[in-house]
Amino acid sequence: MKVNVVYNTTDAPHGGGNQFIKALKKYFSVLGVLASEEQSDIILFNSHHNVQRVAELKSRYPNKKFVHRVDGPMRLYNTLDDTRDYVVYSANSSLADGTVFQSEWSKNANTSLGMVEPKKYSVINNAVDESIFFPDHSVNKGPKTRIISASFSPNPKKGFSIYSFLDKNLDFDKFEMVFAGNSPIVFENIKNLGCLDSRALAAEMNKSHIYLTASQNDPCSNSLLEALSCNLPCVARNSGGHPELIREFGELFDDTDNIIEIIKKLATNKEAYCKNISIKSIDDVGELYMNFFRSL
Repeated sequence: MKVNVVYNTTDAPHGGGNQFIKALKKYFSVLGVLASEEQSDIILFNSHHNVQRVAELKSRYPNKKFVHRVDGPMRLYNTLDDTRDYVVYSANSSLADGTVFQSEWSKNANTSLGMVEPKKYSVINNAVDESIFFPDHSVNKGPKTRIISASFSPNPKKGFSIYSFLDKNLDFDKFEMVFAGNSPIVFENIKNLGCLDSRALAAEMNKSHIYLTASQNDPCSNSLLEALSCNLPCVARNSGGHPELIREFGELFDDTDNIIEIIKKLATNKEAYCKNISIKSIDDVGELYMNFFRSL
């Protein structure tokens, strides 16, 4: 069985979908199943991207199986007038033989907003490239508890109100906090590292003690998985797919009312949290994709 992926990845700093698909394509390539559109049995496409191209391929190759990796709902982490969800729902109904949801939350949220539940689907979390994101025990971490957050998108729902609160209220005599990505606000105490490629981001994660994400309605945060892969315990907003990923590997918070106490709790017990971390590898996740393809 051969697989083609209709998505142009980039090695430049980019969002989590690009990072995951790049790792998945690498897995397919190593497995020896990555093929051209013509030679493939399965064509995997992603969210609202390249839908016109996928429609052309569906018309040209009606006997191939088309699998759709669904994102979002984008209306929940963007604005309610975001039309991309409708593109996704239409493409899923007309083009997909099977659907992959990134989390149970994403499946339930999409169907509650109008997506017709597909007859053939699988819920498969993302995973990361462990040749880049892994614990580097040779790094000497500083005396302060270092917190890192990351977001390629400057969308306010990526948690910037929380980061702004921490910038003003975290005890920076005891804590250090850095942010990697695009921020719509200028921090006073948090150090903005700017956009980093994957290897630079992994290096910064390995210098840190805790990963924090405050994003809202994120279906399956790739940066959260990257941090866990670097063996960082995590503080995550109780929203979207975060609870499905974080389990006993960290703590959830609801708003500014309890976030600082939760950070202190994790900082005091970070070694205990680190011992619990165990996530699926890209090989595990790639095999789940392959099993789903075989089922079609």
